[in-house]
Amino acid sequence: MTSAPSDLPATPASATFDPSEVERFERIAADWWNPNGKFRPLHRQGPARLSFIRDRLVAHFGLPPGGQKPLKDLAVLDIGCGGGLISEPLCRMGARVTGIDPTSEAIAIAQKHAGSQGLAIDYRAQRAEDLLAVGESFDAVVCLEVVEHVPDVGAFLKVLAGLVRPGGMIVLSTLNRTWKSYGLAIVAAEYVLGWLPTGTHDWNRFVTPEELARHLEAAGFAPQGVTGIVYDLMHDEWRLNDRDLDVNYMAAAAMPART
Repeated sequence: MTSAPSDLPATPASATFDPSEVERFERIAADWWNPNGKFRPLHRQGPARLSFIRDRLVAHFGLPPGGQKPLKDLAVLDIGCGGGLISEPLCRMGARVTGIDPTSEAIAIAQKHAGSQGLAIDYRAQRAEDLLAVGESFDAVVCLEVVEHVPDVGAFLKVLAGLVRPGGMIVLSTLNRTWKSYGLAIVAAEYVLGWLPTGTHDWNRFVTPEELARHLEAAGFAPQGVTGIVYDLMHDEWRLNDRDLDVNYMAAAAMPART
């Protein structure tokens, strides 16, 4: 099947969009806020990923590090927001959050959940190209677990570059293309443990840190380093680890200010 979500115009495959990937997530969208469901790994990774995002944005923009709203008034775009697992805590940190996803079912769920929490988040069933076409831009763009699902990472990051204001920042998370990631993120997570539906990931689309850095530089960003996210089996939690990038990792890059 290659059709797009039902209430969006049919969109053919392109360098930055694979309809089959969207359909895969569309089928499991109802499970977004089930902490023990198909998105359990994202729920469990949440605290580590959010601490990385918060710390990088606070340092980059020179914001006060303490308090409940360290990201106060930052305009943040969450690309591939799904049901809002990252958008909601970013909003609670004080950011003005826009969340986009091509899966309309996920956006409906995100809107309903945010409403029940009294959170004002601008959710839209759109793609990054839609925002770029009307000239929207943001202080920071967050793009988690998305680049490994697009056909052409370089082309996709060039689109995202157009959405980051000069002096802004992009934060990403993705999977490294190693034999260890194949064994853990695909064989173990999808087939043995059943953490993810089978077929969620295509190992050939995983991106090494070196490749990601080259794509970011080609898009006009200045890479600011990477950090691994490692699963601690004994404590059933995910932790940031600067030395282990073999499977999951996060990256930050700055958009130079205009001179």
